[in-house]
Amino acid sequence: MTTHDTRVSVLGLGEMGRALPAALVKGGYVTTVWNRSPGKADDLVAQGAVAAGSAREAVGTSPLVIVCLFDHASVHEVLDPLAEDLAGRTLVNLTTTSPDQSREIAAWAAAAGIAYLDGGIMAVPQMIGQAGSSILYSGSTAVFEQYRPLLDLWGESAYFGDDAGMASLYDLALLAGMYVMFAGFMHGAAMVGAAGVSAGEFAKRAAPWLSAMTFALEGFAEVIDGGDYGVAGQQSLEFSDLGDMVAASAAQGISTEVVDMVQTLIRRQIDAGHGTDGFARIFESIKHPA
Repeated sequence: MTTHDTRVSVLGLGEMGRALPAALVKGGYVTTVWNRSPGKADDLVAQGAVAAGSAREAVGTSPLVIVCLFDHASVHEVLDPLAEDLAGRTLVNLTTTSPDQSREIAAWAAAAGIAYLDGGIMAVPQMIGQAGSSILYSGSTAVFEQYRPLLDLWGESAYFGDDAGMASLYDLALLAGMYVMFAGFMHGAAMVGAAGVSAGEFAKRAAPWLSAMTFALEGFAEVIDGGDYGVAGQQSLEFSDLGDMVAASAAQGISTEVVDMVQTLIRRQIDAGHGTDGFARIFESIKHPA
């Protein structure tokens, strides 16, 4: 196994925090790890990582420090006392934060003389280092370019510019699509479940259907970017009205909240006189809240 000159320290060994250094060790990087609660580093040490007794010790061993902690507050809780130790080093923050929180940490790092790169992980721990894993970055271009070979060990690396909040914005936007899709699946499972169909049986139908429907995303994007929601060939909002779906859901005795949300977006545009426009027009309901 090749050993790289770059030493790296990882702070925070939750499920994702353990997957990240494991890939670094496998990739030949001398990796120091630390976690607030004991015992989390044992498996990593067995793989070749070095466990530090304190966060300060971990920071002191490496020019590159990776943090993957619980939230924005925990980043400051761990790093604020170490600002002087981190000065002159590079910090890559892979903790899930909001765009404004990412920008705030970037400003804190700049004031302390710390080079900063923010990241959003588009993968579950088991995917790290595997096909399909991607991590979104924003912040210091120099840091991204310098450490690109290391970052690529975790998955496809995508850079979104020097605004430290952009990676987080993309991360949360993509997750929004995922969670709404999952909620739609669960609503459908509840509809047929009331008739005795198992969620597993419904999933066999739903998975290929939902996958096939992703072809529509680029078409919707083209309409939204072009601003002409009346382009011929689109399914109209009046045709897309979900009244029957809402009624059928209520008749099955389940909550209608998931489909109510989409129906509200549709009805807002119909009521404003845009019923013959395409479904993509609900983008305007989202962009301009009532």
